[in-house]
Amino acid sequence: MIELTRIKGEKFALNSDQIEMMEQTPDTVVTMLNGHKYLVRETIGEIIDKIEYFRRNSSKPAAL
Repeated sequence: MIELTRIKGEKFALNSDQIEMMEQTPDTVVTMLNGHKYLVRETIGEIIDKIEYFRRNSSKPAAL
């Protein structure tokens, strides 16, 4: 899950594995596989960075 910000400022968590596409129009529109769309403050580049960070850190084994 990644944290994003709606245009009005509310934070929410999004399952990045379910993202189908993103558009910059000039606001960022995130379209999910189920067709739901989210208008967010983050740029496409920022979202990609969040996804890469999440995937890098979620694949590490838990400490014993």
